[in-house]
Amino acid sequence: MPVTKPRKIFQSLPLGELSKGDVAKPEAVKRAAATPHSAQATSEAKPRNAKPRKSPVPHIPDIPPQSAYRVNTLGRGTGTLSNVNKWRTEAMRSHRSPTLLWFTRGQGRITVAGVTRGFGPHNLIYLPTRTMYGFEPVGQVMGYTVHLPDKPSFALPKEPLHMRFREVIQQNEITGMIEGLQREIDGDRPGRDRAMEFQAGMIAVWLERQMSVMPDYNLTPDASRRLAAAYTALVESKLREGYTVAQFAAELGVSPTHLTRACNIACGRSASAILADRVHFEARRMLSETDLPIKQIAQKLGFHSAAYFSRAFHKHTGQSPRAFRQSA
Repeated sequence: MPVTKPRKIFQSLPLGELSKGDVAKPEAVKRAAATPHSAQATSEAKPRNAKPRKSPVPHIPDIPPQSAYRVNTLGRGTGTLSNVNKWRTEAMRSHRSPTLLWFTRGQGRITVAGVTRGFGPHNLIYLPTRTMYGFEPVGQVMGYTVHLPDKPSFALPKEPLHMRFREVIQQNEITGMIEGLQREIDGDRPGRDRAMEFQAGMIAVWLERQMSVMPDYNLTPDASRRLAAAYTALVESKLREGYTVAQFAAELGVSPTHLTRACNIACGRSASAILADRVHFEARRMLSETDLPIKQIAQKLGFHSAAYFSRAFHKHTGQSPRAFRQSA
């Protein structure tokens, strides 16, 4: 049976790869980035001859890393996912390892690196490490989320991909490899670690082969989508520094208005909505997955105070951080 070439329907800039020639970095922003917010607010008020006060910097632990190999079943949709937990799929977030989303059933909208597109059954989304994304299912969605280690030997792509497979043989190949990896993860047979690595390596090779037969069309995103992709990459790299949209825009060499216009074109959301969504996903993740005090979570995410963090969190989620933690 002849195999139809997979159709690549999404491509954006590699995460974090911004051309130095395209991105201006004003001196004021450089100074702002190099100086903590609290220091900026108080530096001018200190007497010239006053000795700097040494304040201990608290060590704030991160969320513990999960297993290098993970396969989770997707069985979510408007009818199966409660409003309380929709943030786990719809909010902007990222993973600390390369991730595959393999949708076997259902449809919806997915935003990857600031660009929104539709997805349907037998669509595969590849997300490099720290790629911002979120998806909104329409009805029931089924499939798999596959997390792989970021090993150079796997030679995984450096940019996000969105591929559609129409042939049953292709659909069965990737489903079979994912289920094989899941069996090794769940089992306890001799050679389990090597078997997981070999299974993951086969998935990486399969993906490389599918990319090699893709039609070579012009998929270079337009200026708005390039800017939105660059913005989401910058948000990921400076998520915990308390940057505002204006500061991100300055680093990208554009005005906040122009940045928001580009984000609206690319994904239907403003730059501030993307930033707030990403920050508050991280806040909810820390509240539900760690025992960190709320004050330390606020500090970790770049908020000036716990009170300001609580007000912003309540405005975004409709709950106080304490109430969310108790209900999670």
